[in-house]
Amino acid sequence: MTAATIRSFNRTLLLACAPFVGLLICLYISQVELKLSDEAFPSHEIAQPNPALHSATSIDGLGQAELLAKGTGQSIKKQITLYNKTNANMKEIATIASKQAARPYQIYDRRITNKLGSPSGTIQSDKLQAQLFHLDTQNFRAYALKVKLKKDDAMKLVLGKDVQGGAETTLEAVKRNNAAIGVNAGGFADSAGKRYPLSTTIVEGEYVGGFQATFKDLFFVGMSENNKLIGGKFTSKAQLDEQSPKFGASFVPVLLQNGRKTEIPSKWQTSPKRAPRTVIANYKDDQLLFLVVDGYNEKGSSGATLAEMQILLQRYGAVNGYNLDGGGSTSLVWNGRVINNPSDGQLRKLPTNFLFFK
Repeated sequence: MTAATIRSFNRTLLLACAPFVGLLICLYISQVELKLSDEAFPSHEIAQPNPALHSATSIDGLGQAELLAKGTGQSIKKQITLYNKTNANMKEIATIASKQAARPYQIYDRRITNKLGSPSGTIQSDKLQAQLFHLDTQNFRAYALKVKLKKDDAMKLVLGKDVQGGAETTLEAVKRNNAAIGVNAGGFADSAGKRYPLSTTIVEGEYVGGFQATFKDLFFVGMSENNKLIGGKFTSKAQLDEQSPKFGASFVPVLLQNGRKTEIPSKWQTSPKRAPRTVIANYKDDQLLFLVVDGYNEKGSSGATLAEMQILLQRYGAVNGYNLDGGGSTSLVWNGRVINNPSDGQLRKLPTNFLFFK
């Protein structure tokens, strides 16, 4: 850029600024004041809150909140009351339903119990209900034991002194195992000074001496895993295992099946004709019935015939019935006391006994 050009630019700038500079000098000399009116800055009044009004509003809000809370509380109380009432009603309905469901059993139990008469003794516990009856018969003295099992461990079969070949009286077995009731079980055979259970015997789910297929008039009778009486003739172990046997013993013969008398083999009609007897049976509701008959000898002059036992089983409403070992083996122990009159004059030592626990 040339010097002439710079001078020309400066002159132009000076001319442009001259009016403004002159105006400032004039104002300074004349002392002119520049003021802006109040309208240039309009005021805005800020409303101060009324403390009393604010307090009233707050109090009113708190009142509404309190009413709301009270209403909510009352609603909750009503819901709780309704829930409790509904719950109580449901319990009452369940109780009534339970009573109604149990009524058929109660009616049936009353009917079969009335046939036996009035019990002379009762054991009631969480494990079982047992009733002892003295029966009125024309030709012999007899006893009935009716048992309702409530738990799996209420009944079991024990070996004499808990060993194969061992023997003990029913009373000894009851005391040794702290049982409440004892009844003699299956037949036996003596060998080399020891007493062994006859044929198939099961204790705590295990076969004692192995399975023996049914021959002649022998049968197996015992309890299943679900506390039901099982019995009859079994030709194979698999056939018996299908019944889930928990314990049981063997003897002769079968007396009743599905409420009907079975044919008694001729041998057992006369050998002996009359004798002390022990019979195990069941009812439709799975209660057990034991019939025990006194006899003063085993020569056939006292006691009951097997045909008479069949009559008693039908009279008392049993479904299935099995003859257990009798004669001098017949034993009934109730609460630590021997109830029957053993034909040997004292209890016989046996290899198997049924025990019941309170």
